[in-house]
Amino acid sequence: MSQSPIELKGSSFTLSVVHLHNSEPGVIREALQEKVEQAPAFLKNAPVVINIAALNGDANWKELQQAVAAAGLRVVGISGCKDERQKRAVARAGLPLLSEGKGHKVAAAEAPAPTPEPAADNAPAKTRVINTPVRSGQQIYARNCDLIVTSSVSAGAEVIADGNIHIYGMMRGRALAGASGDASCQIFCTHLAAELVSIAGQYWLSDQIPSDSFGQAVRLSLLDNALTIQPLN
Repeated sequence: MSQSPIELKGSSFTLSVVHLHNSEPGVIREALQEKVEQAPAFLKNAPVVINIAALNGDANWKELQQAVAAAGLRVVGISGCKDERQKRAVARAGLPLLSEGKGHKVAAAEAPAPTPEPAADNAPAKTRVINTPVRSGQQIYARNCDLIVTSSVSAGAEVIADGNIHIYGMMRGRALAGASGDASCQIFCTHLAAELVSIAGQYWLSDQIPSDSFGQAVRLSLLDNALTIQPLN
């Protein structure tokens, strides 16, 4: 029996979610272009999910998709539909419908949730440890756990964790903690010089990091859904 030319497997990906508060395609395109220009290496041609939960009334979904594409992003799906009528309108425009589960982790619409295995009593927390430098172009993802990097993270490299991130060397790349939506996660750096830092989707580019914290040992966390930074004593 010949082997099948394809293999279908489940997986998960870290995606940015664009929450729309306006349905005018021109307004959306201009706002997104400004964001992309701030971080072209991070956002140019990035796959995104469009959340429309804050929109009221009808919209031209095709034109909205074109506006997002014109800004340099790639729409992989729509989430936040309020009712069946809205879902049908989005589907007629040829856009995939997605649902956001607990923690705002994007999953395929109507996909059955896996049954979690019961944790053993006093089971140790999982942590992924990287003892070598993370080079430019590399991406490290710690799924469902914390990430510790004992060496440096170069510019153009990316470290992602569903939990906390600890970096004990020079941090010049991009660090994204709480990737599955956990707003209690934090980022710890002994020398912060990052291109981008993000916790649960809230992010700062390098020019948004307070100047007195740049190059210092710091701890980043969320307070009232906004990034905050403190010295790491």
